[in-house]
Amino acid sequence: MTMNTTQLARFVAAAEELHFPRAAEALGIPLASLYTTLDKLEAEVGHPLLTRDGGPTRLTPAGELLLVEARERLAAAPPPVAPPKTPGGGKAKASKGKGRAPVVKGQPKPFKKRQGR
Repeated sequence: MTMNTTQLARFVAAAEELHFPRAAEALGIPLASLYTTLDKLEAEVGHPLLTRDGGPTRLTPAGELLLVEARERLAAAPPPVAPPKTPGGGKAKASKGKGRAPVVKGQPKPFKKRQGR
């Protein structure tokens, strides 16, 4: 199977917590994102991995098997590459918008009709 490590890490967190809001908080992601990831993973595996019937959350037999494999894959996976740090910029400049012409005294503003009297 070609599951990515992000999906597996989120599944492992949910399986260890057995509480979706706490797992999402521990991962630092929105709860909806965790649900979406688990739904995609279940569709890829073809079996439900966690029970979500309103009672206490439990792992299904397929979920228990995947948890063991997921932990092994995460341990064997290379560490994630940190994004390159960009140096802090200088002083922020206020943007005045694109295409703004400089004001010249005595001339009408561009693209504006003169007000009639």
